[in-house]
Amino acid sequence: MINVYEKCPIFESDAYLLRLVQEEDIDDLLEVYSDKNALPFFNSDNCHGDNFYYPTRERMQEAMAFWITSYEKRWFVRLTIIDKSAKKAIGTIELFHRDADDDFNHVGVLRLDVRSDCEKEEILCEIISLLIPSAFELFYCEEIITKAPIYAVERISAIKSLGFIKSDRLLGGTGEGHVYDGYWVLKKI
Repeated sequence: MINVYEKCPIFESDAYLLRLVQEEDIDDLLEVYSDKNALPFFNSDNCHGDNFYYPTRERMQEAMAFWITSYEKRWFVRLTIIDKSAKKAIGTIELFHRDADDDFNHVGVLRLDVRSDCEKEEILCEIISLLIPSAFELFYCEEIITKAPIYAVERISAIKSLGFIKSDRLLGGTGEGHVYDGYWVLKKI
């Protein structure tokens, strides 16, 4: 398997293309990250207070620069999700290997952000299923976790259909005493 930080793979179906985020995605991603209806579905656990709401082009540009730098520093991979029929980015998906002193040590973390009109079971399922076959090897893990709040009915249906199971384990925070719940786990078969 290739090293994801040396050569980031492209994932593709008939409907979607997932590839490393690029500066040219800014206007489409501004629509995603300024969408107040999408904001409650974004996972900002351990993101140092960033809630991923970027209402201006300048703020979106700063976030994208951080994502690109983070890839170069091998912290995480953030892929742009392109709807091929619309020829437009509809969100991003982030993946990384997590080393921690809690119940989610050495897991792959998957964060999925899409426009609110794309927060639909069939869309989410297709996007996530593009990554799952490769994610365990790319991120050297036996489990992949993703967050789905209780109100994320479409998201929960999508991940359940892909084999994720609700976990009672808590994700440790970077701040003193912080912990996060709402995680779902997919084990490598």
